[in-house]
Amino acid sequence: MNIKSLLLGSAAALIAVSGARAADAVTVAEPEPAEYVKICDVYGSGYFYIPGTETCLRIGGYVRYDIGAGDIGSFDGAQATDHEDGDTQDTWAKQARFTLKTWTGQETELGTLKTYTETRFNFGNTRSSGLATAYYDPADGLYHGVAGAGAFNKGVSLNFAWIQLGGLRVGKDESAFDTFIGYAGNVIQDTLVPYGGFDTNVVQYYFDAGNGFSAVVSLEEGYGPFTIDSYVPHVVGGVKWTQGWGAITGVIAYDSNYEEVAGKVRLDVNATDALSLFIMAGYGTDDNLSDDSWFIRGNGRGFYKLWGGNWAVWGGGTYKFNEKTSFNLQVSADEDKNVGVAANIAYDVVPGLTVTAEVDYVHAGSFPESNWTGADKENSVGGILRFQRSF
Repeated sequence: MNIKSLLLGSAAALIAVSGARAADAVTVAEPEPAEYVKICDVYGSGYFYIPGTETCLRIGGYVRYDIGAGDIGSFDGAQATDHEDGDTQDTWAKQARFTLKTWTGQETELGTLKTYTETRFNFGNTRSSGLATAYYDPADGLYHGVAGAGAFNKGVSLNFAWIQLGGLRVGKDESAFDTFIGYAGNVIQDTLVPYGGFDTNVVQYYFDAGNGFSAVVSLEEGYGPFTIDSYVPHVVGGVKWTQGWGAITGVIAYDSNYEEVAGKVRLDVNATDALSLFIMAGYGTDDNLSDDSWFIRGNGRGFYKLWGGNWAVWGGGTYKFNEKTSFNLQVSADEDKNVGVAANIAYDVVPGLTVTAEVDYVHAGSFPESNWTGADKENSVGGILRFQRSF
């Protein structure tokens, strides 16, 4: 009996312990609280903290659709070869674009650390991509036509990719010859008379005194035929004075390939709350810029002095009829008697969606000796309708 009682007692104890352990095994730990994205308003709207870091990120961009028509010299139209009779005729110049932008910002012991990137994806035709070409086949002694490419995916372009710590910026940017002094008005075709090269790798330093005075020094590589041909960079320097009434800006640039100098000065005036005006003048030397020195356009043009002759001028402004509608105008001319006029109406249909209708006119003063516009006549007129959804 004692042995039987001992066995029963041991079994009861084991069952009790097993039951306690089973109860412990099904206990579920409390879930950790989720880490939601936090808003970062230090650098403006749209930024948020990357989880687990002190870096603020903003993602944006736009989707755009352009419909252009008119003379190719206005940069709005295109040409194609008729598939049936082989005649050259005018056609639409269309392009769809998706642009992705990113911004980051973070405070460090050496100042604000920033980055900016902009990547563009384009589909459409060019002003001559629809033209057929012909080749001679010695096998049959005949010329054979080949259809033009027409509309196509134009590839991906990296327009901006720079890092900036404090006032020091390095990477892919547009030339300070244009960015620091400002572009030439709020028109789509603002380079009817060109005012400087854009794409370049840079090493720049920005100085902002905080009282309206700022300055920049930029070492630049250039692009294409304007890429530096030695270890000596192109150099840009600029100063600016900004106040409530507007700004006065000046930039000067050294083209190391041809050892030429170009400069621009600009005056911006906020005439009223609705009306803003600007005028910009440029001058560049061209002693070493012969007609054959730049095989793309000729006529004595370098990375910075892209206009014809030594001097050029651009002027215009913006008038806001109301919060949704604005009128933009740019008039430009250079010493070679090239003249450009661009005017548009921009309308914000809803927040983030803008429709712009523009008319452009170009007078090629040196036509046909130096047809830098690609026009087939002295005076060209065109227009463009743009739809853009920005986010």
